[in-house]
Amino acid sequence: MRMKVTIFSFALAALMSAGVQAQDVAGGGSFAQGEIIQLAAAGVSSANTFNRNLKKQKVHNPPPPEDGIHDPENEATYTLQPPKEAFTGLPKTDFGNRVDWVKAIDQGALKPRWDRVDPNEEPFVMDLDIVRPVKASVPDVVFPHRQHTEWLFCSNCHPAIFIPQKGANQINMSAILLGQKCGVCHGKVSFPITTKTCKKCHSKPKPADWKPPLSEASVKNPWK
Repeated sequence: MRMKVTIFSFALAALMSAGVQAQDVAGGGSFAQGEIIQLAAAGVSSANTFNRNLKKQKVHNPPPPEDGIHDPENEATYTLQPPKEAFTGLPKTDFGNRVDWVKAIDQGALKPRWDRVDPNEEPFVMDLDIVRPVKASVPDVVFPHRQHTEWLFCSNCHPAIFIPQKGANQINMSAILLGQKCGVCHGKVSFPITTKTCKKCHSKPKPADWKPPLSEASVKNPWK
């Protein structure tokens, strides 16, 4: 009962902020308490509904008419090559669409075309790793430019997603899971963020003498 009252109070406050008077809801109005609860529940949605790779799929890489993305009513959908057929011979992995795309390039199984018109255009590959220290005890993050620039041009990420300046980008797991920063691609067109993929980014162990950083409050008022 307490939970229902809380939800009802929250919904009532939302309605009043929208100009609905309390008496319209609580007494003689057209709204009943049960309807208010349904209204409040309807306004809550999963933040990760966009991220199909976070959902455990019963069948991996189904044909386009059955993948829930393409329109099965469109005849052109049936002309698309099924993923399992297209991925034949590519190195495997345990997550996402089950293809290790970076290893596929390293092994020469794929060679992304750099220019739509000129097939001989050479890519601009930047072999630069950026280490982002993590305050928690988990390993620090290593961002490899090479694996990204073999597929993408600089302007795909800079400056709209990441400002190319040290200390200018605040990145955390919440933002990534909400489809921001790294999450713009990862979980949609690149490997998803799951417990199996943590070490792909958090790959640099902490130094042996590492200690958790003190908070600002602890620095100003250290324990005695």
